[in-house]
Amino acid sequence: MTMEDFTRKIDASIASRQGKKMWIERIPAGYWIVGFILLIMPSFASDFVLFQIFGWTFILGMIATSLMFLAGYGGMVSLAQMTFAGVAGYMVAIFGDSAIDTISQGWPWWVVVPLALLITILFATAIGWLAVRTEGIYTIMITLAIAAAFFYFTRQNYDIFNGFQGFNSVFPPRLFGVNWRQPLPFYYMTLMWAVITFLVALYLSRAPFGLALQGVRDNPRRMAALGFNVTAHRVAAYAFSAIPAGLGGIMLTWQSAQISPGTVSIQPAIDILIIAVVGGLRHPVGAFVGAFLYVLLKTFAVDVLIALGLSGDRFQLLIGLGFLIVVYISDDGLLGIWEKLRASRNRDPLTGERRG
Repeated sequence: MTMEDFTRKIDASIASRQGKKMWIERIPAGYWIVGFILLIMPSFASDFVLFQIFGWTFILGMIATSLMFLAGYGGMVSLAQMTFAGVAGYMVAIFGDSAIDTISQGWPWWVVVPLALLITILFATAIGWLAVRTEGIYTIMITLAIAAAFFYFTRQNYDIFNGFQGFNSVFPPRLFGVNWRQPLPFYYMTLMWAVITFLVALYLSRAPFGLALQGVRDNPRRMAALGFNVTAHRVAAYAFSAIPAGLGGIMLTWQSAQISPGTVSIQPAIDILIIAVVGGLRHPVGAFVGAFLYVLLKTFAVDVLIALGLSGDRFQLLIGLGFLIVVYISDDGLLGIWEKLRASRNRDPLTGERRG
């Protein structure tokens, strides 16, 4: 190796390091702060907060991310995302272990989990093939009809889905000798998959497929004229959305140690839509922000009402009011409110003109 080659190699290494440094610097400081807090959360949070509040938030956020991907990037509002999650949860219970040993097959987890995700992807692809041939309110109605049909099918079928009782004692595997349903392991497991889901969704938004999907959302005729298969891109978006929804469904089943028709009923399907819309559909982080607000209201609404001297039976009213206020203030959920606050800081309070 000559001195010139050695110098060139050093320069390339320095440039590479500078590029990596610039990539790190592009990550907003708020993400680093939130990430650090989440990593050290177990040092000061109770088991209830880790398992119920944040574990449930991460799971619902993953399922809502699948809807955010379809609606935000693809312009397709689906009410079948909780159904996809339920399919994965049921497959884990049917092919894995549960208290219903007359139905559950008892296969090992490393076969059950990939098989459950594969079946969920195939199911979502079939649903997408039907749904993408409709638009607007018709897409919402056909996916709602599918969610309702799956709910009643699981409730009435006893040979495969065990009817309205469903499956209980569905626990995660003891991988590496760890009980993953304990609050601390479960928290880090859901956190890991939530971060992976967030990063993949963010990456796809800038990848060729994601950019093409956004083009199909904005102007399908022009994209078709450019040679893109509009239907194939939309169906592929449904297939991809089944992955985070399926992972969320599996972990939701492990968290509650059971799955029943109530898990895939109409109300949870609508809840996922509310979470995604309230959080904000234009960015993956909105799904987790909306999920966190939903979990807080769902968990503490009864206590707040009782503290105010009201009946705790009306907790759904308090939840509805909270979401109504957010949507009324901003058409892009909590992310839109945050953007409005940031924009107001950069404007002169007298003239309204943007500063700097």
